Amino acid sequence: MARHVAGRGWYGKLVGAALGVTVLATGASVWAAQAGAAGTPKASASAAPQKVEAVDKSIAHASDAGPRGVNITIDDGPDPVYTPQVLALLKEHGVKATFCMVGTQAEAHPDLVKKVVADGHRLCDHSVSHDTTMDRQSKAYQKQQILDAERMITEASGGVRPMYYRAPGGAFTPYSRGVAASRGMRPLGWNVDTKDFEQPGADAIVATVKEQVSNGPTILFHDAGGDRAQTVEALRQCLPWLKEQGYVFGFPER
Repeated sequence: MARHVAGRGWYGKLVGAALGVTVLATGASVWAAQAGAAGTPKASASAAPQKVEAVDKSIAHASDAGPRGVNITIDDGPDPVYTPQVLALLKEHGVKATFCMVGTQAEAHPDLVKKVVADGHRLCDHSVSHDTTMDRQSKAYQKQQILDAERMITEASGGVRPMYYRAPGGAFTPYSRGVAASRGMRPLGWNVDTKDFEQPGADAIVATVKEQVSNGPTILFHDAGGDRAQTVEALRQCLPWLKEQGYVFGFPER
């Protein structure tokens, strides 16, 4: 997996705040799991603790929609400018996606987190501060980044927990995968890296999808971390093209 480092200057501003977030204790309140694609919140942050069922800690790539399934995954948000545009396009084409959210972004824009859930999309933990050196940090730091982001996203959503964990830049470790899986979050990879964060132009993003979708079903886009107008335009073209090719949209396997 490529390690994404370009165009991420704004994340540096988040690190100081992220380091100040208290590590989620083992006995902290647990919220009900996201219920299918619709994911109606089952409990609030003040609910009694509930058991979280562990999932497979291997990195998921496959789609639950079968051999012609594709998974649209959207990273780094939510963003007040681009996330609403992405949501509008997904709704227009009847597509459900997985939103891999940065904890501080979710905390800053809870209305958008709730909108993502209300539209039937799934949530994914993308760490507190998008540190692409996660795999070189201590176990305590890795755990803090994963569990604090889980809490921040769950609180922002109104009680819907993330179903996946995607390490920033693919910086997984066996330990971080185990931590996420123990909290019911399947580690999530990708097969098609559109490199839209490099802003290569909408045509280039579309061309990457068309050339690489045969590599596997999980396609990586971004709705935050910079100007994502090219991504929005690329999605406008890619979603109908994928349908025309006989692909169906699903979620990553759990």
